Amino acid sequence: MIKLIVLDVDGTLTDGKITYDNEGNELKSFNVKDGLGIAAWIKLGKQVAIITGRKSQIVENRAKELGITHIKQGISNKAKALYEILEQSQIQINEVAIIGDDLNDLSMFKIAKHTFAPKDSAKEIQKIAHTTLSKKGGKGAVREMIDILIKQENLEAKLYEIF
Repeated sequence: MIKLIVLDVDGTLTDGKITYDNEGNELKSFNVKDGLGIAAWIKLGKQVAIITGRKSQIVENRAKELGITHIKQGISNKAKALYEILEQSQIQINEVAIIGDDLNDLSMFKIAKHTFAPKDSAKEIQKIAHTTLSKKGGKGAVREMIDILIKQENLEAKLYEIF
């Protein structure tokens, strides 16, 4: 049973574009369907973590909006950050599903049993991912992963009761 999903941000929750306005403010766009999937996962009594290499107030805001409690930003060793979350949550690595898109996610992919890669992720990630999704990062890949997990865990009826 999967108790925790771990999300990368750039290229996974977003399409990987980083836009700056004239004042130097960073802009990111998130897919609302991914957000609803994340909120549904949490309503099912599951947990969500964000582990990302960059730091952004936008990510902090989006995580808070969705009810994500585990947020690790500016992380160079994502596997180490994942182990910290597992220790805090008393969750085992085989109870975790991870979605990531590029080389900085490899350390997590090497230790996890359930890994997902967006359609447009780096070839190295696709080679070792357990599932390569049909959706691209920022275009519903996270929702697709959550839908797969809900089906695998036979949680559809419970999900429909929530909404």
